[in-house]
This record gives sequence, structure tokens and C-alpha cells, in this order.
Amino acid sequence: MPLEIPGNARPSAVLCLLFPMNDELYMLLMRRREDKKAHSGQVSFPGGSYDTTDADYKATALREANEELGIMSADVDILGALTSLYIPVSNFNVYPYIGYAQKRPEYNLNEQEVSYTIEVPLDKLLHSERKTIADVVSPVRPDLVRNVKAYKLDDGTIIWGATAMIISELEAILEEYPG
Repeated sequence: MPLEIPGNARPSAVLCLLFPMNDELYMLLMRRREDKKAHSGQVSFPGGSYDTTDADYKATALREANEELGIMSADVDILGALTSLYIPVSNFNVYPYIGYAQKRPEYNLNEQEVSYTIEVPLDKLLHSERKTIADVVSPVRPDLVRNVKAYKLDDGTIIWGATAMIISELEAILEEYPG
């Protein structure tokens, strides 16, 4: 991990969307399509590169959620931003936003980018049983196995990297401000 964010880092934004379903609060994730790129096949939040037509990074997160999953920006209330983080493998400087939808979104997946959505109850995701250490391989460096902190879902899905770091920060905030 570099000590400084490179000057040529590409700004991007993601949307961590929360919504009620079955009397629980859910978090929306997605599995990226297998395409041999830096984040191929990984579990992530909807998001992507900042576009000069975007008013700000919040607009980027909402636009990308719409482009990738069909989520309507008007259906999302942005609750706040989390700490930006730099991802060396793709040279993205990511600005995460927490959003809330009054009801479960209706999806229209962009199959060029997204394999499927993952809806997970927040309490279940943040339970201590979900935290693990996992061996992961990036498609960009298949020769390099990393041992990383991660979240593991019931079906064995591993959430790691920037997505896990964003979830971890959200978890820390929720612990600090319960209720």
C-alpha cells in the first residue's frame, strides 16, 4: 500500500445501499462479472469512475448504481460519506457513500458488468461469526496469494479488499452510535 495516493489516481465512488426487507435492514452488494480485469468476479458495492458530467462524487455513486443495477437515484437518500480509500491494483481513489432506500430496490442489471446482486441482512453480515481471514487472489496477479481480513457469507462468498474495509468502517460507526 503506498504511503501517498498517486497524482494520477482515478477518482471513483461507490454506493453502500441499505434498505428494509422482512422487518430487517439489508445491505446491497453485487458480484462483478468475470472479465479478467482488476476486480473481476469480486463482491463489491455498485460504483465506478467519476465522470466530468457528475456534479460531485455522490452523483457518481448514484449514477453508477443506476447504470449497473438500475437503481433510481430519486429512490435513494444519501446519509453520508465514509473515508475515501485508494486501491492500488486499479489505481482508483474511492469515495464511499451510505444510502438508504425506503423499500427493496427493483433491479435492472447491466450484464456487461454485474453477475448478480447480493442482499444480506446487516445484523447478520456484521455478526462476529462472519469475520474471517481468507486467502485471495486478484485476477491481475494470479501468482500472488494474499491472506486478508474478510467477511464470509453463509454460501461461502468472501467479501474482501476495499468492500470489506468500507463495511468495517460502517460497522465501527454503528457501534459508536447504536440505536
